Amino acid sequence: MATLLEMVSEIVSAHASSTALTTEELIQEIEKVHGALKVLESGGTIATEKAEVKPALTLKQAFRKNEVICMICGKGGMKALTRHLKKAHDITPRDYRKQFGIPRTQSLTASSFSESKRRIAEEKGLITALVQARNARVKKGKGKASTKG
Repeated sequence: MATLLEMVSEIVSAHASSTALTTEELIQEIEKVHGALKVLESGGTIATEKAEVKPALTLKQAFRKNEVICMICGKGGMKALTRHLKKAHDITPRDYRKQFGIPRTQSLTASSFSESKRRIAEEKGLITALVQARNARVKKGKGKASTKG
């Protein structure tokens, strides 16, 4: 079995290879992992608290014209965030918005991606059909009238 220091070294090395850490953060990580493994080795348990995730960047930096960047991990190059949030972080778009104070009006997609989808919908006449369906629903008393069109 590996020694305590070997395990600490392995864990911290794995984390540091995928995340940029300052010297200070690296030292804190080593101390934290060593302390946790020492407690576990002596048969104790570690009380975990849900750490508050600080945004990796601002809203303006995260939502660009041609890409969106995850505010949790900083991964970029995506056109939409929904699938990434579910697969990488197991979080819903609603919880993501709440966590970072993102307004509901802010799309979780790159603006160029949204525009291209909108253009395709307009060309196929889907927007007109949607407005008509919404207005028909309002006439039946089941929703709000649409002002778009």
